[in-house]
Amino acid sequence: MTEQNMYSAAELMTINAARLLRDGDVVFVGVGLPNLACNLARRTHSPNLVMIYEAGVIGAQPARLPLSIGDPTLVSGALAVCSMYDIFAFYLQRGNVDVGFLGGAQIDRFGNINATVIGDYNHPKVRLPGSGGSMEIAAWANRCYIITPHQKRRFPEKVDFRTSAGFLSGKAEREAANLRGGGPQAVVTNLGILEPDGSGELVLTALHPGATIEQARENTGWPLKAVEHPRLTELPSAEELRILREELDPKGIYLRDGG
Repeated sequence: MTEQNMYSAAELMTINAARLLRDGDVVFVGVGLPNLACNLARRTHSPNLVMIYEAGVIGAQPARLPLSIGDPTLVSGALAVCSMYDIFAFYLQRGNVDVGFLGGAQIDRFGNINATVIGDYNHPKVRLPGSGGSMEIAAWANRCYIITPHQKRRFPEKVDFRTSAGFLSGKAEREAANLRGGGPQAVVTNLGILEPDGSGELVLTALHPGATIEQARENTGWPLKAVEHPRLTELPSAEELRILREELDPKGIYLRDGG
């Protein structure tokens, strides 16, 4: 938590991710910061947001913070409950999911995500949880948003293993692969927001208050491009912080600095 602005990096990322959502969006969401971002958006500017959870819950309205995608609180008040197969086959792959929230250990220059291994696949330094449903979400959701701290180890020029497709080696390759979804549209970090340019390369388009282009470049593993005048994001409001701290995560399970 910064003394100057009195909000944590996790709160900053969550609030800026929530602001990307539009009223009426159908969002494929997991636990952690993406879950907080969706519930924050639904309580502020997107009251008609529809949240879908991988376990088979549509239109979830959790009364408390869910601890997993199978938490019973997701079912109470939901629009529908179905199988995991139905969620992926009849909603996601048909193009009925507007937004997929993703994360991972590494995000590269073209928005590809690694959540499988660090190092060589056969002899990894670290073995990670893997894809879950993120591979399909990255391929088929109309828009994908990624939330992650801005650290050099998280932003290599090329991921060690491609778990979920961003723009592969560029937008032309993604199109050739017939991935219908729109790919990553924004990466929200504690320093700013990265968005793809015409080729699919991630470019710095926005900075959070107090952050600089130099900081972002120092914490990126490739020569990070920036638009000529990156926009400045708005400070978290008192109401956004109140909802996060008092209603959504009062015990600080996910809002501890770094998420």
